[in-house]
Amino acid sequence: MRKLLLCPPDFYGIEYEINPWMNRLQNAEPALARTQWFGLRDTLQGLGCVVEQISPREKLPDMVFTANAGLVVGKKFIRSNFRYPERRGEEKYFEEWFAQNGYEIFRLPGSLFFEGEGDALFVGDTLFCGYRFRSEMRSHQVLGELLKCLVISVELVRERHYHLDTCFCPLDGESAIWYPDAFDDYGQKAIRHHVSDLVEVVPEEALHFACNAVVVGAHIVLPDQCPRLRAELLERGYHLHPLPMTEFLKAGGACKCLVLFLPQLNTADAPRVNAG
Repeated sequence: MRKLLLCPPDFYGIEYEINPWMNRLQNAEPALARTQWFGLRDTLQGLGCVVEQISPREKLPDMVFTANAGLVVGKKFIRSNFRYPERRGEEKYFEEWFAQNGYEIFRLPGSLFFEGEGDALFVGDTLFCGYRFRSEMRSHQVLGELLKCLVISVELVRERHYHLDTCFCPLDGESAIWYPDAFDDYGQKAIRHHVSDLVEVVPEEALHFACNAVVVGAHIVLPDQCPRLRAELLERGYHLHPLPMTEFLKAGGACKCLVLFLPQLNTADAPRVNAG
């Protein structure tokens, strides 16, 4: 059973442009966005997930993308430092929620940009961290020191895959879905070296955010319009739950962007966090 944090899309919309997907002239349809968000929430609850919700706030339309709020390991919450001013107002509300729910709060130095689970994903006990467009490589050293774990920094090179979770999705402790062309040569080599079993996504499905999936044991909730990936995952024995995500793709997000794991790494498996 997984515990997840979601934020209802009450104030979601394209109010600014901070990535290539966003266009204020092509705004999301509020009613359809709500239908798609509730479809995701209900699917996750149907798979046995416990869904917690944080209250949305006016003038913070991207708060719906809770994956970017921070990184949760055990009962430790490492808060994000957003690169763009448009999203920095979210930070205090997420920190308040985690403090009120009994989590120990950690902050990186304010000069280091770090965008949470959007750019930090565990495969086993190895933490893969993306950098360039949103998070800084310097933040990864601090994460490694805090979590006492191996951190693999990988550079993202395609603007439409500006967060790691748009092009990389761990399946278990040894396998992952990925879109290789989103990474530089070193990043590709590093991922191949440290992840023994990789499922490659074709370019057209990568642009439908095929990698932006929520894995719950043998179940995978992913955007629809990814038939090749679905066929391969079915052959591997996974149960697939494709969902329409058109309104969130307009902002550069999909299933996983809307979900933060509580925690991503369970307490029993988590590396020791050093508060000093």
